[in-house]
Amino acid sequence: MTSQRIICKSEELLEKGKGVRFELPELGERVTAFAVRFNGVAYAYINQCAHLPVELDWNEGDFFTRELDYLICATHGAQYEPHTGHCVLGPCQGKRLRPLMVDEHNGVISITLNES
Repeated sequence: MTSQRIICKSEELLEKGKGVRFELPELGERVTAFAVRFNGVAYAYINQCAHLPVELDWNEGDFFTRELDYLICATHGAQYEPHTGHCVLGPCQGKRLRPLMVDEHNGVISITLNES
């Protein structure tokens, strides 16, 4: 079974700006995720580093590197491609963030979850 969930309005997700965090109780009690906009496209991932099970952002919503070209884990500096979630630098190189299916229509960003 699948379910669709609204995350935010499109205007709230600024290009290479702060990400929008949200909880995913469907996947566990303390599971969070985030959405970001990169090159005009919205992407969403489970908020967990591929190296260690820690959230990426120390300051809520700060997911991009200083140069705004990669997502970064604030704990140990692993860097991920915003459009694929693949780790390109750090101890988790070759692994990736867990992506979520994102849909953007009529000024709203939503995700689709596959529930078992």
